[in-house]
Amino acid sequence: MADTVTVDRDRPLSCAAAAPGPHAIVPRGGLRLASAQGWAFAAVYLIWGSTYLAIRVGVESIPPFLLAGARFFIAGCILLGVVLATGARRPSLGEWWRGALVGVTMLAGGSGMVTLAETHVPSNLAALMIAGVPAYVQLLDWWRPGGVRPSRRTLFGIGLGSLGMLLLVRPGASGLSPQHWYGVLALFLAGWCWAFGSLYGRYRPLHPSSAMSGAQQMVAGGGALLLAGTLRGELETFSLEQVTRASWAAFGYLTLFGSLVAFSAFNWLVTRTTPGQLSTTAYVNPVVALVLGWVVLGETLHPISLAGAALIVAAVVVMLLPSRVGTLQKPSPTSAAPD
Repeated sequence: MADTVTVDRDRPLSCAAAAPGPHAIVPRGGLRLASAQGWAFAAVYLIWGSTYLAIRVGVESIPPFLLAGARFFIAGCILLGVVLATGARRPSLGEWWRGALVGVTMLAGGSGMVTLAETHVPSNLAALMIAGVPAYVQLLDWWRPGGVRPSRRTLFGIGLGSLGMLLLVRPGASGLSPQHWYGVLALFLAGWCWAFGSLYGRYRPLHPSSAMSGAQQMVAGGGALLLAGTLRGELETFSLEQVTRASWAAFGYLTLFGSLVAFSAFNWLVTRTTPGQLSTTAYVNPVVALVLGWVVLGETLHPISLAGAALIVAAVVVMLLPSRVGTLQKPSPTSAAPD
């Protein structure tokens, strides 16, 4: 089980010293760090929020499991090579097994099912439904052996989010026809897979290097998706000639920016910011996806569905709103939900 620490929610986990007083002189290095943090947060917010749009464009001419599998496998191999070249210790067999399990559940079961779902549902619906992952994590953490019952505020947030989900996917909402329920079910499965993988990665020892652990997860998850795509017959109906320029651009964006740049930015933020600040990605990313889907693809939501979307975002805020002092779980890259 991962270590727990009792800290002030406004203090980075990597820093035990007290924050400077209001009249303290901030060194130039501190200003550079704050600027770097701003750029890193911008990358995580905008890139991870835009991946739903990129996935929707990519699956227009690339089969879903091949798209997601190639994206993660290529990015994982690149990151693995870079990390090994910098002298990182090679993972043990046990670390490979545990990292692979996290990768298969979170990336193959989570992101893979999101990619499959977006062949049936718009990107804004996918992003809003995946925003429910924090609730799934809380419930699974409660139901596991030795789990702790969530606080009343967290349970209220879960109930609020559930109501938002019902409004969002109600029959006929935003043009959601009966055949699209397949995509909705895939999104529910994706959320629970991501939550399970996140908790497993939190309580099981992975490679101490977050970059190495992330590379293992992407290689394993990408490989599993490529195998699933092959078994599903996607290779038989796929040809490079059918891929549009827009889908090629989306694939490149997902591989380079979605899987490498934003992931590295998040890993860097883990040791240089607070858990409360990191948790903001859970409710900023869906808003970014909602706006981009509307501006770029012309996706719209029925007013009742918009109300459901507002409830979901509000529920995430309620569940993740930091207390002044509490016992916190050290965050890891597996706790996030990038796509």
